[in-house]
Amino acid sequence: MESRPLITTRFTAASTAEEVLRGVDLSGLRAIVTGASSGLGAETARVLARAGAEVTLAVRNTAAGEAVADAVEKSAHGGIRPRVERLDLAERDTIARFVEAWRELPLHLLVNNAGVVTGGLERTREGWELQFATNHLGHFALARGLHEALARGAAERDGARIVAVSSTAHMRSGIDFDDLHFEHRPYDPQIAYAQSKTANSLFAVEATRRWASDGIVANAVNPGGIATGLQRNFTPEQKASLEAAEAAGVFTYKTVGQGAAAGVIAAVAPEFAHTGGHYLDDGQEAYTVPDDADLAQHPHGVKEWALDPDIAKRLWEVSSELLRV
Repeated sequence: MESRPLITTRFTAASTAEEVLRGVDLSGLRAIVTGASSGLGAETARVLARAGAEVTLAVRNTAAGEAVADAVEKSAHGGIRPRVERLDLAERDTIARFVEAWRELPLHLLVNNAGVVTGGLERTREGWELQFATNHLGHFALARGLHEALARGAAERDGARIVAVSSTAHMRSGIDFDDLHFEHRPYDPQIAYAQSKTANSLFAVEATRRWASDGIVANAVNPGGIATGLQRNFTPEQKASLEAAEAAGVFTYKTVGQGAAAGVIAAVAPEFAHTGGHYLDDGQEAYTVPDDADLAQHPHGVKEWALDPDIAKRLWEVSSELLRV
């Protein structure tokens, strides 16, 4: 389906984030990693800091964030101690405060890693479905607010990058523009999560189209199946679905280091320095599959609805209206 060769790298599904950064010097690079108090975010922040980057941990739980920062500082191989700042992507006032603190600072890398999974319908104070509001709208507002900082960073280092952490789950659902927040259809937490992960990929498509002229590119990544705290709110049905997918060979569990490699590749690999709107899987640009493709048959592709430029543009406009940007 691709009209050009897919972008490839020397990395594989087994590569770790440490391996990706071996021999890479990130001195002077300023990065933000959301959801960096545990799991993939903490590992991503750790390896970036050990490579010399100045990392800010954008977290809801600042005590947990400080523990991660302490661990980086005390590690045997050292590294720059990350900063810790509070950010709750479901609360727009905390996003606004976070952005304001960056008004004068250049930014070179934004890793939109944070995410929530709910077992039932939860809403924000605006009435938005929580998974879509946190995983997509919160990151959308953050990136929009940091656009000028990223543009300044791009001018400093010949480009700035955004990494949007998506998921194989995106294959379960496109964007339902008629009912984004499940006000009319029955609530299914798996479909809601899938919609938010499709939105992450579409954000990378449209952000690159709009901001590439500023030296900013965005790419989406699939970290693969990782056992992290993200699954703590799974219902029995969600757990059963995950176990069935693993048994069917849809995915094989990776270590946290292997999962974090996906985002780090998008963040530092030269192959993605000046090109965006791509979806990475196992260290490579993923092939596209039809929207009606079966997940069990295509566990490593990306559905067309997650890369469609027209859908991406519409989602950007709808998201801007919701946030009154």
